[in-house]
Amino acid sequence: MATLATESISGDAVDPLDMSRPELYRDDVWQAPFRELREKAPVYYTEHSSFGPYWSVSSYKPIVQVESLPDLYSSEAGGITIADLKEGDIKMPMFIAMDRPKHTGQRRTVAPAFTPSEMVRMNENIRTRSAEILDSLPVGQEFDWVDTVSIELTTQMLAILFDFPWEERRLLTYWSDWAGDIEIAKDPVRKEERRTILFECAAYFGNLWQGKIGKEPTPDLISMMIHSDAMAHMDQMEFLGNLILLIVGGNDTTRNSMSAYAWGLEQFPDERAKLEANPGLIPNAVQEIIRWQTPLAHMRRTATQDSELEGQQIRAGDKLALWYLSANRDESVFPNADKIIVDRENARRHLAFGHGIHRCVGARLAELQIGILLEEMAKRRLRVNVLREPERVAACFVHGYKKMPVELSRY
Repeated sequence: MATLATESISGDAVDPLDMSRPELYRDDVWQAPFRELREKAPVYYTEHSSFGPYWSVSSYKPIVQVESLPDLYSSEAGGITIADLKEGDIKMPMFIAMDRPKHTGQRRTVAPAFTPSEMVRMNENIRTRSAEILDSLPVGQEFDWVDTVSIELTTQMLAILFDFPWEERRLLTYWSDWAGDIEIAKDPVRKEERRTILFECAAYFGNLWQGKIGKEPTPDLISMMIHSDAMAHMDQMEFLGNLILLIVGGNDTTRNSMSAYAWGLEQFPDERAKLEANPGLIPNAVQEIIRWQTPLAHMRRTATQDSELEGQQIRAGDKLALWYLSANRDESVFPNADKIIVDRENARRHLAFGHGIHRCVGARLAELQIGILLEEMAKRRLRVNVLREPERVAACFVHGYKKMPVELSRY
């Protein structure tokens, strides 16, 4: 194997190839170390990190291999993030962090909310809400794209999916931000605060659940759970876990891809001009923006038995971080991968939604929402101009943006 930037790291030193460090994402400097890992050690052991020892799986092929062997590389044994559950932590079972057969039954319960026919049914509603938001935006004046557009559009969609009280929909954003912050695992005080907040979330949704018991089925997710064999009898922790999964999954993926549309096309004005001249490229551009951003940087798997991956000996119980963010920049699959290319031929091969049995159940809805935003922007001939560097999420799980000052112009 080729020589890496580091040969041996003591417990006190920082491993420059420890990709769990939050500053890499806060400062947007993760590209070079991932490139080194892909070239020299696509399966690399990080012995010392603030999340403990783990394997970094950073290139496309071995990630697909791991995802294709869910019995060997478990989602349930250690959860789906690089952070380990410790004694006293909240244990929230959720179907993305379950193995077969339980995973299969619970996934099938919510899957009908995201079928092609449901996408057709929701299309007009999404388009109307997107148009209303865009028509309310000031042209030529500074505002925060993340809060005004990305968060608002995704939060409205979540409120519809859950049949959630409209005037309190920003609670969904609040709960999502607390639940998805992997850095809280390092701070006992914030961890306790999160526990309180998530129990408030569970209590709120518990009331919504009670209000639907005995009622006729409706197309929202809570009603689907109530009227299913697989999820009707969940205990409070499993109910909370699946709620958090659906809230974070529905919020972060779409929201941060919508923000990446603004930031990414600002970085590549030639590609922005190509898209503006040919709106027919929008469906492919949506895939390319999702690939380029990769809103969830990793998922974690735990080996259930000894195995070999890319020549490395993986032991039973070892933790593997599957870096989707890096795989989507794998030059062997995506030439010139650091660039957005709106007509990239294989953009749909991205791994931002995962692969295999745990592929994101709401992928179609995310694609629809982002696509409609781009279509409605094109109809109005609106362009987003980013005024300053965005403020990014400092974490290795949710790969996203906190604030992004922009100004709209017309082309």
